Amino acid sequence: MLAQAYPVTVICAVLGVPRSSYYYRPLVAPDKTRLRAAIKQTAAQWPKYGDSRITAQLRRAKWCVNRKRVQRLMRDMTISAQIKRRKRRTTNSEHAFPRYPNLVLDLPVERPEQVWVCDITYIHLHNGFVYLAVIMDVFTRGIRGWHLGHDLDHTLTLTALQQALAKYPAPQIHHSDQGVQYAATAYTAVLQAAQVQISMAEQGEAWQNGYAERLIRTIKEEEVDLSEYLDYHDAYRQLGRFLDDVYTHKRIHSSLGYLTPAEFEAQWRTEQQLPCEGKLKNA
Repeated sequence: MLAQAYPVTVICAVLGVPRSSYYYRPLVAPDKTRLRAAIKQTAAQWPKYGDSRITAQLRRAKWCVNRKRVQRLMRDMTISAQIKRRKRRTTNSEHAFPRYPNLVLDLPVERPEQVWVCDITYIHLHNGFVYLAVIMDVFTRGIRGWHLGHDLDHTLTLTALQQALAKYPAPQIHHSDQGVQYAATAYTAVLQAAQVQISMAEQGEAWQNGYAERLIRTIKEEEVDLSEYLDYHDAYRQLGRFLDDVYTHKRIHSSLGYLTPAEFEAQWRTEQQLPCEGKLKNA
């Protein structure tokens, strides 16, 4: 064999080809049976993924596949699901607390901790309900804080906020709906003490809190609607796994270039030559 008698560099130079050609192994398109099985497995793991994210997830797993083929196979396999949910009101905007103007309309978000958004949703247990408050960083889509509570009062949102501020730098802007939980004096006082600008969507204009609305929809569709919670502790454990592990480190986002929030933030901080993690107090 020539490779045994002469260095690869010499052989490639004589033949006039780049050395990388020696190591190149062409990608082979997977056969339909294996690909269908992989699509089925991926769709089972991520039931609300469309064909573009299924394709991206397969590519992350080293499959050589394009979106049109995945789309065609998903259509043949009738993979698509829309889950209807029971609704329960969580926003009470009828209160006497001050309202704040919307500061984020048309605002370009260009860095972490520029805008945090938040919202509340209910979680159905076998016997009753609990409530989830979440805070998300708009730029990275990273979860900054969350809390699961038995009662729908300001302590629910305040606990999530205190958790977020204990781990990350205070945001420039905190954006929410006009619900009493976010307008309450005890809540806004914490934001003001941290020199955070308070922003609220106009009453009845849910689209003005769209980032938080989409986060809640994702949590509902990809975790809550696919799970059964025996009690508070079971719900806390399963939701914590989804928010802290699956959503943050495994779930890819099309808006982040099909990266996870953790990957996107790490990449951005590397490009900015900044520390990879948010501020950890007492660190």
